[in-house]
Amino acid sequence: MEKTLIGNSEASQDGHVRATDAHDLEKSDSIRDESTLGAFKLGSSDNDSVRDDRIPDDQEKALSHEPSTPHHEPPPPTTAADWNGPDDPDNPLNWTMRKRALHIAPIAFLSFATTTGSSMITPATPEIARYFDVSRTASILSLSLFVLGLGLGPIIAAPISEKFGRGVVYKASGPVYMLFILGSGFSKSFGGLLICRLLAGMSGGPVLAVGSGTIADMFPPRHRAIASGTYVMAPFLGPALGPVIGGFAAQFKDWRWTQWCTIFIALAAYLTILPMSETYKKVILQRRAKRLNIPPPPTPPMSALTQLKILVTITIARPLVMLATEPIVMFFSLYNAFTFSVLFAFFAAYPYTFETVYGFNTWQYGLTFLGIGLGVILAVLTNIVIDRLIYMKKTAQALKEGRHMAAPEHRLYCAMVGSVGIPIGLFWFAWSARADVHWISPVLAGIPFAWGNLCVFMSAAMYLIDVYGSLNGASAMAANGLARYGLGADVPAPGYRLGDELIGFHQRGDGRDPVCVLCVWAENQGEESVRDVEDVRDAITWPPEAELFCAPEGGITLVA
Repeated sequence: MEKTLIGNSEASQDGHVRATDAHDLEKSDSIRDESTLGAFKLGSSDNDSVRDDRIPDDQEKALSHEPSTPHHEPPPPTTAADWNGPDDPDNPLNWTMRKRALHIAPIAFLSFATTTGSSMITPATPEIARYFDVSRTASILSLSLFVLGLGLGPIIAAPISEKFGRGVVYKASGPVYMLFILGSGFSKSFGGLLICRLLAGMSGGPVLAVGSGTIADMFPPRHRAIASGTYVMAPFLGPALGPVIGGFAAQFKDWRWTQWCTIFIALAAYLTILPMSETYKKVILQRRAKRLNIPPPPTPPMSALTQLKILVTITIARPLVMLATEPIVMFFSLYNAFTFSVLFAFFAAYPYTFETVYGFNTWQYGLTFLGIGLGVILAVLTNIVIDRLIYMKKTAQALKEGRHMAAPEHRLYCAMVGSVGIPIGLFWFAWSARADVHWISPVLAGIPFAWGNLCVFMSAAMYLIDVYGSLNGASAMAANGLARYGLGADVPAPGYRLGDELIGFHQRGDGRDPVCVLCVWAENQGEESVRDVEDVRDAITWPPEAELFCAPEGGITLVA
């Protein structure tokens, strides 16, 4: 009897042990599956984050009780329909910071080479006028037509980059740009010079539009401010440093050397572009399919007529419609176009002022543009500081509340701060540019103007992209670019005759800066910010009798 009881007890104990082992094994399998699933969800929530594959110590102990031949989930198959997962090494968002920085520097350098070519010729305009026997005002058309080309070039480049990738645009437009600059230098007639300058601007302009797409490919929105600020600084530094280089070339050589120096800078920038990898997702997946001999990404069949319709609608019609019907796009574009046109008017006003009032020679007045360059650098630093101290905190708060990004209006703090510098710089320049005031005073006046100009532009660009999304945001920025370069091309020639006084009084009579009108909150009493174009249009009303003031908490106040 006792043996039977002992046997039953041992059997039950053994069964309990086996049951406990099975339970432990099942528990460890559950832990492993939940760990894998949780890690995948963490990575997929933000495509820019790289998942940490290390297993915590407590889970390692649980996994140590597994059998010698554990069951492993097969890795996801390699396809060309989408990324293989959040850690796909081909995804530019997963590149190392060093690799991404090495892709920002070349496009910034090429943008600098393009915009430098716009203003480098300005110190040589008196010699061009004598060489081709034209007026001084007519000679400034070599600047105006180049700027106009910068506005027209992105219209052609945008659809090319969407179909063939960003790298093709950079590597194809660079040589064409240098060839037309070469043609400008060898021109025997004034008409030939103007045509070559226009075509050089059109072939150099695509990098200014496609560069922002490359930044968006490599950085998520909440990490994009520093990269965008660094990139945007380059094309704004170009017009400031171009006259510095061109002044020495025109003074000690002749006007053709302003074009040769442009080619030297462009060639050096182009060599840095050649090792770049493609960043556009669609093209990367297509090349992967070809390399691995797998089906390419699915694309809807479209006829040539349909593709042409999309081209006309997205790249030409939609920007013009948004410019005319969207208040946000309209006012930001008008304001950016005005400040941009004043910047290019300085290329006519500076030689008029410093040669006539202070008796500077060509290379001396070229150095006066260094004040504008310093203002550009300060604007980038301001943008970085505001992003770190304000926007990143707002983004962290939004993530805690379950939203993937902060409200777009938090992008406007930089514009609110920098917009004060624009009227200060203009009044300062206009009132101090006279013989009884030292020449350093009007030079220093360029610092607050350039600082405010770039602060407003960077805020406007990031705000429009956040509000309208990637596709509509590109159209909004295209509208902004058309307005900026269109008006910027019209101002330099008459600006030479208007002189410095008119420039300073463009904003006289009102202490409130137009950015107060533009600080429009797209949210209402804590509701989620509207994103679609239709929602933005419906959310804003403009009473004809209302006066608009900047509210203390941001946004606008309508006072009848």
